[in-house]
Amino acid sequence: MWLFSLLLMSGIMSGCASNNAEERAEENNPANVSDPRDPFESVNREMWTFNWEYLDAYLIRPVTVGYVTVMPQFARTGLLNAANNLEEPANFANNLLQGDFDQGMDSLARFLINSTVGLLGTIDVASKVGIERQRESFGETLAVWGVETGPFLMLPGLGPSDPRSFTGRVADGYTYPNTVINGTYSIAAFAVSLLEARASLIDQEQQLENSFDQYNFVKNAYFQNLEFRVTDGEVGRQAVDTEQQQEDFAEFESLLDDEGEE
Repeated sequence: MWLFSLLLMSGIMSGCASNNAEERAEENNPANVSDPRDPFESVNREMWTFNWEYLDAYLIRPVTVGYVTVMPQFARTGLLNAANNLEEPANFANNLLQGDFDQGMDSLARFLINSTVGLLGTIDVASKVGIERQRESFGETLAVWGVETGPFLMLPGLGPSDPRSFTGRVADGYTYPNTVINGTYSIAAFAVSLLEARASLIDQEQQLENSFDQYNFVKNAYFQNLEFRVTDGEVGRQAVDTEQQQEDFAEFESLLDDEGEE
């Protein structure tokens, strides 16, 4: 199964918003091989070239463009809702394993409501009544338990990953109902999720193309997104708070300067 577009899209969208000056400097240095997160950089770069310049360019992107062109929006929404609904039992289990009982109950309620009233998940009734999706993976559960990511891996066909996340994705695949539903249906649902993820990435492609070193750009974005998800957004909120404090301090300095001039 091809996870590359999903991981790349989520990493880029969160990473673009939170790159700091130090990370930009690292991105602009393709010769940097001292990153402790990436001991296999030379091999990973070869895999990145294969994934992005060949697999995506000649297969994944054309298929995605065709899918978006042919499939009506209402049908796309329904298929994606159904695919997301299959993940709710894993969300339920992982929320409980992380000690988030309330969010776990939300995931269970979403699965029961959307699988019945929502016509096998094609209609997201749960969101309409205020029960939001609480997405959690087993990789994030391992992180909460103190397991480190391990080395960065650019897997052929699978894209950016790490041992902890890869193990988590495998474990999530063995949760109900994935273990009992028809294999063809499971593959179709998974393919829909990936196509929609790749479709979301199309608008972000220019940012990737404009980066000085695409490989480092994606790697940094991947780890930022990983930390954001493991902390349930706390990293992003802290960054926003820090930026707001800096703006407030700048306004305070400006006020002092004005008073001094008077």
